[in-house]
Amino acid sequence: MAALATLTPPQLSHLTHTILSHTHHHHHRLSSLLSSPILFSLTLHRLNSLPLPHKTLLIANHLLSSLYHLTLHFHPYTNPPPPRVVRKRDLDSVLLLLLLCEVHQHNPEALQAPTIKWREILSKLYSDNMLTVSGIGVYNGSALVSYIEVLTRCLRFVSVMGFCYGGKAGREVAASPAAVVALPSVKVSSGGSECMICKEEMREDRDVCELPCRHLFHWMCILRWLRKRNTCPCCRFTLPTDDVFGEIQRLWEILVKMREKELV
Repeated sequence: MAALATLTPPQLSHLTHTILSHTHHHHHRLSSLLSSPILFSLTLHRLNSLPLPHKTLLIANHLLSSLYHLTLHFHPYTNPPPPRVVRKRDLDSVLLLLLLCEVHQHNPEALQAPTIKWREILSKLYSDNMLTVSGIGVYNGSALVSYIEVLTRCLRFVSVMGFCYGGKAGREVAASPAAVVALPSVKVSSGGSECMICKEEMREDRDVCELPCRHLFHWMCILRWLRKRNTCPCCRFTLPTDDVFGEIQRLWEILVKMREKELV
């Protein structure tokens, strides 16, 4: 919430509309899932067949997609990489999983009924909840609060389970190939600049790579570096990564930095 306070009114309005659109799409998918006995049965069967690490990865990808919509407004890039495309099957699975978790937390006795009754029970609970938070007569900005609450709950779960299954914070991950390909090539304007990787001089008028943090490196040097880690060798600026847990950490750090800026 402190990070959101750094946005201008037009930015905040645009973010609210983006999140509302995102949320309505999820409501539509979940409604379709609960209204279709066949789709519900197939999705529940898939969830039952997935081991815990795969369920964790489902929630992690869902969190990553949601974080992207949020941090896009704080993003240091003019043209940030596009978000991952989430398959409908995965979206249905994670939405049902999160709904089951929510019901288990607040109304656990509802899930003590036979599994064959779950669709009917969940549909009733979901309908009652939607009528309560439909937004009729409510300021749309309240959608931001519920959105962030879902993010923080997902983050807590992913942080714990990701650590158990190898997604440890602070580990090195490679930069995303898409982010590397998008890096610009610039000419060295004056001699004497040193590549901080090989420690050799970058000659004047030579084409070199410029990272978003404005630090320059020989192309061959930085390409080898970014195959193993997604940070700038000088200032630790982080580039996007295809590693799910690494990207969650990167996007969350953007919000933390904006929060610190607001506190200052």
